[in-house]
Amino acid sequence: MHQLRLFFIALQFFTRLPVPRWVGFEPDWLRHAARYFPAVGMVVGTVTAGVYVLSIRIWPQPVAVLLSTIAGIYLTGAFHEDGFADTCDGLGGGNTPQRVLEIMKDSRMGAYGAIGIGLMLALKFVVLSSLPIYAAAMALLAAHPLSRLASTALIWRLSYAKADGKAKPLAQPMSTLEFCIATVTASLPVVAICVADRLSWQAIVTGSIAMVVATLWLAGIFLRRIGGYTGDCLGALQQVAEVVFYLGLLAVIRH
Repeated sequence: MHQLRLFFIALQFFTRLPVPRWVGFEPDWLRHAARYFPAVGMVVGTVTAGVYVLSIRIWPQPVAVLLSTIAGIYLTGAFHEDGFADTCDGLGGGNTPQRVLEIMKDSRMGAYGAIGIGLMLALKFVVLSSLPIYAAAMALLAAHPLSRLASTALIWRLSYAKADGKAKPLAQPMSTLEFCIATVTASLPVVAICVADRLSWQAIVTGSIAMVVATLWLAGIFLRRIGGYTGDCLGALQQVAEVVFYLGLLAVIRH
């Protein structure tokens, strides 16, 4: 019951979905709920894939992809997209760690954020629309938990870069056991897709390698620029990891 409670707390933190009243809340629970970040991705992936599959029966694939993307953004309250835009603004406009963090904290969106989020969403739309119809649905199911595992890796290995912030209660040191739980959770839909032969293992491995490379690259940038990560960095990495996973799948399927 305690593990189920932690899952619901993570679901409440990262999405708009309501949770049962019996769950309750204690500040200490939130820092342990990070292990179920990929499980929240499974929920988001299921919803977005479901919207896509239903829509593809009525409209052309680009429309289905756009409706699926809208569903995901609404479900999460644009939580990760906002983090991506703030990170683009901070890294693009800040010259010192303190200035980068100040810009990230500013609720206004600058040119770097607007251009970055526009190009990222456009790339996601184009890549998903270029995948075979049902490969795109499988990609959504796999990418959402895996990309959130990438963000969880930051919590596991890096330090929080601010004295306070909206992600501060969540951003406490994560044990290796907790990260292993997150890894197993994120792997479940991927294994199921491979066993069902809905996507080739070559495509999934390529997408996963691209995701690992992107994670290491961004982690290095965050360490160098601000000495750790923030909640915005977690959102930015989730978005980048999701898109590069789609790119890896497309590269294998196309050739």
